[in-house]
Amino acid sequence: MGLMDKDSRTATYQGRLALDVKQSRFLDDYARRYNHVERCLYADMRRYGKKAASFKNEYLVRHNITARQFNAIARNLEGKIASIRELLALQKDEVEARIKKARKVIAKVRSPFVLHQKKRRLHILETRLAAIRTQIGSGDPHICFGGRKLFRAQFELDKNGYADHAAWRRDWEEKRSSQFYVLGSKDETAGCQGCVIGVNQDGSFNLRLRSFSKATSYLDLRNIWIPYGQETVCRAMCRPQAISYRFLRDGKGWRVFITTDLPEIKTRSVKEAGAIGIDINADCLAVSETDRHGNLVGSKVIPLVTYGKSGDQAKALIGNAVKKIVGQASASCKPIVIEKLDFAKKKAVLEKEDPGRARMLSSFAYSAITKGIKSRAYRHGVEVIEVNPAYSSIIGLVTHAQKKGISVHQAASLVIARRGCGHRERAIRGEATVPTPEGDHVTFLLPVRNRGKHVWSFWSDVKKIHEAVLAAHFRPPQGEPSAMRPKRKCPIFTVRPRNANRSQHCSADVMEDIPW
Repeated sequence: MGLMDKDSRTATYQGRLALDVKQSRFLDDYARRYNHVERCLYADMRRYGKKAASFKNEYLVRHNITARQFNAIARNLEGKIASIRELLALQKDEVEARIKKARKVIAKVRSPFVLHQKKRRLHILETRLAAIRTQIGSGDPHICFGGRKLFRAQFELDKNGYADHAAWRRDWEEKRSSQFYVLGSKDETAGCQGCVIGVNQDGSFNLRLRSFSKATSYLDLRNIWIPYGQETVCRAMCRPQAISYRFLRDGKGWRVFITTDLPEIKTRSVKEAGAIGIDINADCLAVSETDRHGNLVGSKVIPLVTYGKSGDQAKALIGNAVKKIVGQASASCKPIVIEKLDFAKKKAVLEKEDPGRARMLSSFAYSAITKGIKSRAYRHGVEVIEVNPAYSSIIGLVTHAQKKGISVHQAASLVIARRGCGHRERAIRGEATVPTPEGDHVTFLLPVRNRGKHVWSFWSDVKKIHEAVLAAHFRPPQGEPSAMRPKRKCPIFTVRPRNANRSQHCSADVMEDIPW
């Protein structure tokens, strides 16, 4: 399966290498020398505070490598540094949001035991935030080549399954030399000077990899099967187009990842015909299709639980779900509308969630889903529109769920689809009848719209009223001891049920026949 980068429109395809002992040693030696030079370059950049390019001439002589090989190391290293700095900024925002949420939760906790645990959690978050701010202020990304988890394993050898420090050292050296990058250029043969690709009549590929030195020697890798993207790779070979390679060693051996630009694909979807909205949840994808007027055409829920699954299993589940959605959009020639979420803020909600829900949200592959949708949609000529999902759930709950007989998530996906096509959700008047999580309904008066404010301020007020109504709906009767509280489906509440007026004039037998 190809992975696409949105901004540069590049895709990466992979294949497994079948190697003999000599070929495997060639790649192992290449990776060992490559990563040694990369670590030396990182150390010099930290020591002298200079960019990688300033060490180029020195490293060409010192390590006996070509200019193209140095450029590959420099680009790869600078990419790591930039990604870690960006990640630190995101981690800072996430931890700050979680601290803010934790303080609100602590203010409402009454149990001494729970309060103690929440304060411990708050202290951990504050300590983590201080460390992140220090790292950002210093400008040092603190890269640990080989991974911090494996590095710390040497301090508890028995616990991590090592007989002695030498056994850990072997794993450490192998991990630190498990991959390397070969940079391509459109001005070079077949898009890359360091690794030249060729194609066989049966559709397999051959690679000719140059050694990591100025001395010229080559490794020929033949009959490599690329399950996806053969046409894209062949097209890149015939054009002046850069092709880059990353070789990675895992538990099964070596793999090669081929990265190149995607061809321009004409968009087939037409927004004026309607849209397909997607509401992404921790355990499912809610999908709703609209016509050109924003009316609901159809809606469904695709189960998608990634908790407890391995990485490959999660990818397979996400791939199947994405295939169904993009197939529907391609057949109807309608764009896909997804929510543009800040998942760091979503994680902050975990401070008040039960452990089961928290685990599900923690393993939620939101990024993988959105990337999969964008990648497959681009290849099928389907436009992907991202919208702000603000108040989509409460709007769908009040406006569409009961009226159209769909779930809250399906109603939210309908709101997202309408928003992607430019349809507005106006404020409504009167009463709202909405379902509850227990299967019954509650009715409450809607607030008056303030024309001087944005319509979202109205839906913000509706959301607050709805939360208060649900709290009152499930509040036990006053004066009833907590130990004696029964688990009722419909406890005494202060809001009117939907059939309140009818129950005054209907007998018990008639009430049982009413569908709700």
